Amino acid sequence: RNLAATIKLLVGAGDRIASSTAPFAVVGLVANALWPRAFHMGLGTGGVVAGAVLLAIGVPLWITSAAQILVRVPKGKLITGGPFALVLHPLYTSVALLVIPGLGLVLDSWLGPFLGLVLFAASRAFERSEDDDLAARFGDEYARYRKRVLLPWL
Repeated sequence: RNLAATIKLLVGAGDRIASSTAPFAVVGLVANALWPRAFHMGLGTGGVVAGAVLLAIGVPLWITSAAQILVRVPKGKLITGGPFALVLHPLYTSVALLVIPGLGLVLDSWLGPFLGLVLFAASRAFERSEDDDLAARFGDEYARYRKRVLLPWL
């Protein structure tokens, strides 16, 4: 397998998800920089604690998912353990529902939860193509995995 094909496998739908989310992120970050008071949530210590909890859960899931992808995908192996046993697309899900909203809460900005929802919607829109590719490459093994995963709808 050549390098371009390996990179395409590693990225999956990530490039399409990122390009769909990027305009919202750029506009949001610029607006937040220009008008920070408009983005202030005012949750105080409770928001920081909630954000820290989301980050404490999300960052390890994200890193573990990325590490598993980097190690197993180039070898042509289906990943079914660790975070992949919890949700079908743990890298996208952990970043969208835990890491980005957690950062927003810690930084006292509703931009984090908003961008997390945008990223989650984009990942849901494009993950079907990844599912189709995985089903084509792994057949029954992927079908069995989908039936075992704890939270298949995330």
